[in-house]
Amino acid sequence: MNRNEADVTTAVAPTAALTAADRCDRCGAQAYLRVELQAGGELLFCAHHAREHGDKLREIAANVHDETHRLAPTPASVPDDEH
Repeated sequence: MNRNEADVTTAVAPTAALTAADRCDRCGAQAYLRVELQAGGELLFCAHHAREHGDKLREIAANVHDETHRLAPTPASVPDDEH
């Protein structure tokens, strides 16, 4: 009896990028941090809550996907005489 079996690897697929549809589990704002938990499951956080809970999250995380670098500082306002 011949069986076709595929080779199986243990490689982990790259984590998908976060989108505007991904929302913070604490406040509902756009999520920029995904924490995959050691116990299974994941949590999503906005940049504010990621900073607030970052140390504790890293203690319980199996993997952290951080996209807070996508946030840019708010541009300075343009003076009225330059409009």
